[in-house]
Amino acid sequence: MWVTNLKIVGVVLGVLSLYTLIANKIPQVQSEVPQALALGANVTPEQLVAAGEKVFNGIGGCTTCHGLGTRAPNLLTDEKGTGPIGARCGRRETGKTCKQYLFESLDNPTAYVVPGYQPIMPVMTKQLSPEQVWAVIAFLESQGGTVDVTASDIPAPSPGALTPGASPGSPGSGPPGFAAGSTDPKAIIQAAGCLACHKLDGQGQMIAPDLTHVGSRRDAESIRKKILDPASSVAKGYEKLAGIMPKTFGSMMNASQLEALVQYLAAHK
Repeated sequence: MWVTNLKIVGVVLGVLSLYTLIANKIPQVQSEVPQALALGANVTPEQLVAAGEKVFNGIGGCTTCHGLGTRAPNLLTDEKGTGPIGARCGRRETGKTCKQYLFESLDNPTAYVVPGYQPIMPVMTKQLSPEQVWAVIAFLESQGGTVDVTASDIPAPSPGALTPGASPGSPGSGPPGFAAGSTDPKAIIQAAGCLACHKLDGQGQMIAPDLTHVGSRRDAESIRKKILDPASSVAKGYEKLAGIMPKTFGSMMNASQLEALVQYLAAHK
């Protein structure tokens, strides 16, 4: 009997050691950590615009598609003679103000797709906090338009709510945020907007390397490192796109989600 019990203990310890090893191999500190915004009731338009600019160029990953003029409309410069986004946003949809249109674009991006472009934008309200969302809207309005975002537009956080990108179990965390906390790789891929650049199983775009057989050229460790630190390697033939992949995925996903995605991709031989 004691021999059987000893074997069981050995198996349990082995499993715990394996998971500990996997957890220690997830260097999430390499990824850009989203900065929480503290926007009080007296926040000024200038403060909103400044905060939004940082989100746009950082955690929001907006420059990945917007600004190249191929995947998504230019936002900070002229777009086909209509001016920057702040000058044209109020004319996109009949009956919608600039502020309403921009929020819809972040919250329900398929509701209106600019002619000539594909519906590849992920739902950003699932990835950014309300403060970050409205700061970005203020920043975009400032590009040729009038900023009318105020503190009253920003909803008060629910008690115990999880900021998108935070990991369940971390200080101040509550219900799951990114991809609704799902560890389903397909849900994670959709929430992260991976198919906006990558092709996988016949779906997505061919802007970045095809992931359909990524497991045949990268092992799990290499895939994990690439997600957390995109600059760690550049696929041959895609040198011109170096630096385009967002550095934020490791901070948006919790460890379980990241590992589920890594194993899913590694199995694509």
